[in-house]
Amino acid sequence: MWSQILTDAGLSEREINALTVLSRNSNIKASELAKELDTTRLDAYNSLERLQRIGLVTTTADRPMRFSSPPLDQAVTHLIEIRKEQLNRIEQGLEDMQNGAKYSSVVEGKPLDDEPKFAVLKERVHIMKRIEKISEASKSDIVLTLGKFGILHLCRSSALQAVNDAAARGVNVRVLSQLERRTIRFYKDLHDSIDVRHSDDLDAQGALVDDYEVIQYLNMESNPVGRGKNDAALMVESESFAESQRNLLDTIWDDAIPYETASKRFTEERIVDPLKLTIDSGSFLEKIREVLQISEDIPEEDTPFNPDAFLASGLEISDARRNLESGGIEALSAFGIDIESLLRQVGNRVGEELSFSLRNIEGNIEYLNEMMDWWEFAGLGQLSYDIDPEFHILVEHPSDKPGVLPIHSLDDGIIEGALLSRYPEESGVEITRIITEKRKNTVRYDINFSSQLQE
Repeated sequence: MWSQILTDAGLSEREINALTVLSRNSNIKASELAKELDTTRLDAYNSLERLQRIGLVTTTADRPMRFSSPPLDQAVTHLIEIRKEQLNRIEQGLEDMQNGAKYSSVVEGKPLDDEPKFAVLKERVHIMKRIEKISEASKSDIVLTLGKFGILHLCRSSALQAVNDAAARGVNVRVLSQLERRTIRFYKDLHDSIDVRHSDDLDAQGALVDDYEVIQYLNMESNPVGRGKNDAALMVESESFAESQRNLLDTIWDDAIPYETASKRFTEERIVDPLKLTIDSGSFLEKIREVLQISEDIPEEDTPFNPDAFLASGLEISDARRNLESGGIEALSAFGIDIESLLRQVGNRVGEELSFSLRNIEGNIEYLNEMMDWWEFAGLGQLSYDIDPEFHILVEHPSDKPGVLPIHSLDDGIIEGALLSRYPEESGVEITRIITEKRKNTVRYDINFSSQLQE
């Protein structure tokens, strides 16, 4: 029954057999498909060619490739939609001819050759060759996303010259990457006009050229100095897709750190990246209305100018401002500014820098001892650690007086920043922050070392 339906839908016997096998077995290799069909692997690939082109077969980007298809009923539904679209095009063409219009391959006002084009590029050498080609043809803009090691791959290929030549002839070239100690020197090979920024949030690799062609890596070899035989990338020629990619990259670019600043952590052994602080959400217009005691809305209609009322209003606001000035640090909360939160964020950055300065210490206990020695030397709050019930660090601080800076939040943030910087999620070490209820301004950090990191 299915065979007859698929035949009527326009599939050949070879394609039907391949689709039937794939519908029963997901993610199978071409060699496995050939065995099921009792044919050669070449014939299996030939059977898959048109099925892939019309969207009935999908392939993974790994090596060897694996193929899948939807259930037969979904495949038939897909073929019906294709036939409907073909029929609509025929009907539209006939209608145009009958109305005296010269027939052109246009459907709904869009040329068929403007439809998005897709291709999967395999192996790094072919991907870089494509980047070289589109860079040579670029007219206005190139955005490269290089992750941690993409600059290494770029500089080891002929694509580097094409990118630099594009920059030299006036193309606006930008590079988004994650600077890395082992690759920082390669950025000197880029043309002087190329703008480079660092982002911790972007580990992807790819390219965007002239708001039309996008290359996005699907798979990258884990060894950064390997030949990239298993690298795979999706190439898309589409203005709409490129526009969405551009919007995403522009957002990341705005928050990224200029190369000159970010590179200092590797060249000058210092972290000088801008520190971004967050404060409360909500309407700050409403907050200041409350602080300045503005209870009435601005009149919608013009009112006669009254000098006495104007002066009285001015005096009322001035009194509110004087009350705010005398309120000290606690008054900042009226604006949604949480000093404890801000100091903790500053502490996080201090802890990150501290961890960075101690990065060459390999042992866990040695690192923690050095961190605590620095803490004692700096004369910060009370710090202690114990192994009961598990290894933990206790951050204590005397109760703060009203109106003074809550320094305990700074202390808390330093320890948190140092620990999380040293032991990120992928390290296998679990860090748990616990706020004690019995002792004010006391925070405990439980450190659970994995078996791999246990000293």
